[in-house]
Amino acid sequence: MIQLGKKNDFQNERSPFSKPTGIYWGVERQKEEATRILELQEEPAFVYVEHMNYMNIRPFNLPQPIYINMIRDPVERVISWFYYKRTPWNSVKMYKVTGKFGNRTHYTKNFEDCVLTHDPECRYDYGLMFKDDSADHKRQSLFFCGHSPICEPFNTPAAIARAKQNIERDFSVIGSWEDTNVTLTVLEHYIPRFFKGSMELYYEPKTGLAFQKENINHWKPKVSERIKQIMRANFTQEYEFYYFCKQRLYRQYFAINKHLHF
Repeated sequence: MIQLGKKNDFQNERSPFSKPTGIYWGVERQKEEATRILELQEEPAFVYVEHMNYMNIRPFNLPQPIYINMIRDPVERVISWFYYKRTPWNSVKMYKVTGKFGNRTHYTKNFEDCVLTHDPECRYDYGLMFKDDSADHKRQSLFFCGHSPICEPFNTPAAIARAKQNIERDFSVIGSWEDTNVTLTVLEHYIPRFFKGSMELYYEPKTGLAFQKENINHWKPKVSERIKQIMRANFTQEYEFYYFCKQRLYRQYFAINKHLHF
């Protein structure tokens, strides 16, 4: 977004690393956050990036934003987070915030063993609540469902239904990390003010993100298909939501490319 901001002349802001993810805010807190974000705007075109749950700001009589987000395969996402939070660079960042490191057991824990031994960190039980959670971002749908109590229980139809409703009403584009070209094409056509030239920037020789390896986690070992299958059985509703978003993205893509067919 920084490169696109320079190319398309818009202001970029994002939350600091130390700011906790907002997962359950009351109405007043949501209004405070929405107001705070809008007060950061200094230019006519403004982008703000943060890991937070969806907020319906209509009752606050504030300008309606253009919402976008990205999704990823639910199981692959959880595995990546498990190993990402154990990387040296993330550990250093966390130390700067909390003043402490995890113990040796934390850093050497293996994901497959974690699942097979029913370790509390790798629990994916239906209806799991925050108080029994390991804060592993298992609820991808939570970012779209919002701050209502209905969004909290893990992998439940009600949370997924609310997330879908919010997407259809308020989200312009939900991209997919597994479908980069489709995502960039849709973003360029649906939100050109901000994403014009994004495909060109992505594939820019040497400097484009397509050629950057900085997000590869060399500390993440391969996880067996057997373990992934065990997990998928516990992510049925999250996969329903994931495929809903992917289908929506491809419908937008085919609307742009009418010569293509399903």
